[in-house]
Amino acid sequence: MATTKVTFTFDQVTIRTLEQAAKRLDKPKSQIVRDAIQDYSQRVGRLSDEEKRRMLRVIDELALQPPTRTQKEADAELRQIRAARRQGGRLHPQA
Repeated sequence: MATTKVTFTFDQVTIRTLEQAAKRLDKPKSQIVRDAIQDYSQRVGRLSDEEKRRMLRVIDELALQPPTRTQKEADAELRQIRAARRQGGRLHPQA
């Protein structure tokens, strides 16, 4: 893999952490940084544990609320949505 030399500015705590990780893993510091960037990029966009818990609490709260329509009304709306999807169009025309 071709590499390009770049310059970053880190605080002293980050530099010590990088040096310790490189020594502990017996890898070059540049490899530790590459691995960290790869790991971080895979996690970007994923929900944190706290966000997941918050969203689950909201769902639990919603589940406790009484329905806003009858089962018959909900079933009718679902039939309309499914029919619109089968036809490839929207349920309501765009404005």
